[in-house]
Amino acid sequence: MALSPLNQRRWRNFRRNGRAYWSLILFSVIFGFSLFAEFIANDKPILVNYRGDYYTPIFKFYPETAFGGDFRTEAIYSDPEVKCLIDSGGLEVCFDDPEGIIDEIKAGTFEAEGFERGWAIWPPIPYSFNTSVDRPGAAPLPPNGQNLLGTDDTKRDVLARVIYGFRLSILFTLLVTGVASLIGIFAGALQGFFGGWLDLVFQRIIEIWSATPSLYVIIIMFAILGRSFWLLVALMILFSWTGLVGVVRAEFLRARNLEYVRAAKALGVSNMTIMFRHMLPNAMVATLTFLPFIVTGTIGGLASLDFLGFGLPSSSPSLGELTLQAKQNLQAPWLGFTAFFTFAIMLSLLVFIFEGVRDAFDPRKTFS
Repeated sequence: MALSPLNQRRWRNFRRNGRAYWSLILFSVIFGFSLFAEFIANDKPILVNYRGDYYTPIFKFYPETAFGGDFRTEAIYSDPEVKCLIDSGGLEVCFDDPEGIIDEIKAGTFEAEGFERGWAIWPPIPYSFNTSVDRPGAAPLPPNGQNLLGTDDTKRDVLARVIYGFRLSILFTLLVTGVASLIGIFAGALQGFFGGWLDLVFQRIIEIWSATPSLYVIIIMFAILGRSFWLLVALMILFSWTGLVGVVRAEFLRARNLEYVRAAKALGVSNMTIMFRHMLPNAMVATLTFLPFIVTGTIGGLASLDFLGFGLPSSSPSLGELTLQAKQNLQAPWLGFTAFFTFAIMLSLLVFIFEGVRDAFDPRKTFS
């Protein structure tokens, strides 16, 4: 679908803003990789070939008995016996010396009746965000070839948790910011366009609602209902939508008496068409100016709640919880450096992108 001339001009302006354009590319690459986190960091193989049949453990549950084992629970694919069963085609000799048999299979010297070699394709990082690393020493463990960013205080791979945590933070932020912005823009447009008692009543409601201590309300609700992702999303939206109301309201109050609005009313154009087709585009510059603050505030709010222990469930890969671990383990500086650079890169890229979007929508901005 071809872009309109106006949107083509906006895209050209955005591309000429080098900082915003390259930030968008870099962020898209990082976020794109994180969307496929299960293929990058997982304690389950991507694909398994066992006796000529193919299995996809990252998508489906397979008991150990499916590979010739004894248990009906899910196969632990990192276990030497399970690896041997897959590689040897389910031979019972794997229960005696699995690692030795695996070495023989790799060397091509293994021979046995019924032997049918299998294989498994593993992700580059053989750990998920909640996998306990089998590595000697007291946690947290420093970075090495096995764990590029070390482990946390429960021996979970930090790099895997950063990949999953980055994806969770961005998806949470996009969801909260998108819904809250729609509500805030709609409420501000109604206030500014109609004014009068509607505007007066709405302003008093917003003043009371904005004064409500959101952090305490979230903590109380979690104490009553328990912590969950969707409950946190709903609560964050309830306290975030007011951020754009004042800006949109002011733009609509200014524009509702302009000539093109009066002309549209005289021609019988509906109020909704005037508001969202004619007036809203002119209010987008001021609206987009505040979006970076909402985005960074949402990420910061999620990290703060996780840091305090009142955010996402403890089983979730949380960047705020990583920051708390860095505070509690000052002898492990890799935790603090990882948390700092993750937040710094993520927030900087998002702010640069939204600055470029804001300038692209501003007709007064041009780039050489």
